[in-house]
Formats: sequence, structure tokens, C-alpha cells
Amino acid sequence: MSAEPLPVLIVALSARSLALAASRAGYSAAVADLFGDVDTRRLAAQSIVVPGDIGSGFAADALIDAAEDLAPASDPAKWGLVYGSGLESRPELLEVIARGRRLWGNRPEVLRAVKDPAYFFGMLDRLGLPHPDIRYEPPAETAGWLVKGVGGAGGGHIAALDEARATTGGQYYQRRVAGLPISCLFLADGRQGQLLGWSEQWPSPDPAHPFRFGGAVQPAHLPAKVAGSIAAALTPLVKETGLVGLNSIDLMLDDAGNFHLLEVNPRPGASLDIFDGEGSQALFGHHIAACEGRLSQGWRKPARASAMSVVYAESMLRVPGDISYPAWLADRPLPGAPIEPGAPVCTVMAEAGDAPSARRLVLARNRRVLQALAAGDGSLLTADRLAVEETG
Repeated sequence: MSAEPLPVLIVALSARSLALAASRAGYSAAVADLFGDVDTRRLAAQSIVVPGDIGSGFAADALIDAAEDLAPASDPAKWGLVYGSGLESRPELLEVIARGRRLWGNRPEVLRAVKDPAYFFGMLDRLGLPHPDIRYEPPAETAGWLVKGVGGAGGGHIAALDEARATTGGQYYQRRVAGLPISCLFLADGRQGQLLGWSEQWPSPDPAHPFRFGGAVQPAHLPAKVAGSIAAALTPLVKETGLVGLNSIDLMLDDAGNFHLLEVNPRPGASLDIFDGEGSQALFGHHIAACEGRLSQGWRKPARASAMSVVYAESMLRVPGDISYPAWLADRPLPGAPIEPGAPVCTVMAEAGDAPSARRLVLARNRRVLQALAAGDGSLLTADRLAVEETG
């Protein structure tokens, strides 16, 4: 008779997708995140909203206290720990909250290595993988260069470099390359990598965050040569870094079929929403198995194309008190909640017969959410009001 799985503490800036993935895989979860939205509260056995913000992340002491309240550290560990965004630039904080819990994710030293530009791009050179030109001091000519925060995620840490930008450390400089943003989702067990699928991404820019993550759709179709190059590089990359669990690689693909590898995201990310399944196809269970050294061969790609899109407030909004949410909307804000301009509102999903159709549908739903909130009319999101627009 198999033992009951350990309950899991989930820590992420926005933890709903991981909480849903845990539920699909049959795990009981306690959650610490910044939002405490309706979905996360429903999915989690317990949850705590931790002070902080998207830009600066968690208040460290508050996160440590929340972790202890939700999932007390012990020896032997009685809780697992899975983390999402928010700790890439803070491996020392991960080290603290991992004590006395079974870490199902990359170790702090792996985060440090993968997010160290000198190590990471040097590794790509050793593996023969192309990447944009990188500098660690500001270039004399700023045109065509980006500045990136070390350990950043979600695109908010990226900006075009200009002569007025101050440099205060914790940054590096990357020559801008044109192309289509593509992401490769893969599993790793510390020794080898297993390719799961490809997605296409797009930004949702605003004046302060021109490269802010907007959404993703799968499947994405790549030239066979590019797909083969990345697939062949997974195991050497995993062997050198020690990556485990669900990770992703971001790259830019140009019209000529050339690619530049941009970064590795060493934790489950936004594409979890568009690749996840139920039961044996639930990626959360495959993530944990890979963290414990077992790559599963039983996972299959979704049969239909799917897309997700983050809705950001364009002005000051207040969620209607009588709002009725459709099934395709996640990260549901509490009725009556105020939402600041530029803040994430929710996530919308869509499925279709092909990727372009799924992308069109999810962007239409994104616009409809903003229209409903701007009008203060929650009924605009009911199924009958949407049917004509989405099928017409």
C-alpha cells in the first residue's frame, strides 16, 4: 500500500496555477502568495497573503513567518515545498524556507548559477548555443541594447537602454535581437532533460514595462533544425546545471529560422496553464517525480490548442460587487476589490482547434474583461452576453 503524499507548501508571487496543478494531481496544498484571489483560496487547504509587490517581491520576514504558520518545518520533513516566480533573484530566501521541508524544485545554488549572467552565457558558449551579445558594463552606444535585472522574471525587469538610465548594479546588458518569442517546457532530473512542448509568447507593454509578459499559446511550430538543436542541448544543459523538475527555456526565433537563447526559467511558469492535464497528465506530479530523480514517460501533449493571457488594469478599477465569473477566467479578484493601473487583474484562458484561433479568442476575452470592469457591469461576462461575440 503506497503512502499518502506529503502535503505541499506552494510559494509564488501568484500561486493559483500551481495550486490548481497540485489539486489536479491529488496533493493537498497550503499557499503563500501576494494576491489570495478567489481561485487560490478555493483550491488551497490554507492560504496567507504575504506583503510585497510584483516589482520588489515578497517581504522576506513575512514570507518566512507565513511558511512556518502554514507548514511548520520539522525533521524529518512533514511538508513538501514547491515554488514559482518570486525567488529567482533571492536564493538566500529560498534557502531559509526550504529548511525542514522537502524541496521539490531547484536548489538555491542552482538558482544562483542559472541566473548568473557570466556563468549562464559562458555555459551556452561551451554548449555551442547561440545567444545575443552580452555585456556587464553599459555599452558606449546605447541604441539597440537592453538592460535586464539579474534574476528577474515576467518581463518587468527588462527595458531599452538609453543614456538617461542609471545603473546601480544587479544588471547586465544584452543586444536586442528581432524575432518571435518562443518557450520550451521541459522536465529535468539533474542528469537529463525531457522535452514536453513549445509555446509562443507575446508581451503586454505599458510605458513603464515595455516587455511585460502578456500571454502564451501552444502549440508553437518551429523549424525542425531549431527544435532538434534545443532538444539535443537539454541533457548537456541539465548535466552542467543540475536542474530538476519543470523548467523552461526562452528564445527568439527570426524569419530566417535562426534562434538566440535568452534564459532558463528554473521553476514552473506561466505555460503550466496551457500544458497541464488531469490525473496522470497533471504536470505537478511529474514535476515532483523529476525532482526526486524520476522522469516519467507517460505524459502526453494536450489534444487541443490552448492559450492564456494576463489582464492588466489600464486605469483605476473596482471589481463589481455582483460580478459573475465565466469558467475561462482564473485568478479571480474578490468582488469590490480596487485594482491599481498597471496591476494584474486576472488570467483568461481559451481552447480552440489551432493556435491562431486560441490566441484570437483569448485576446477577445481579455478585452471583454477590461470592458466589463471599466463599465462596472459584471453581467458583461456572463455566457449569453459573450456567445455572439466569441462565435461570430
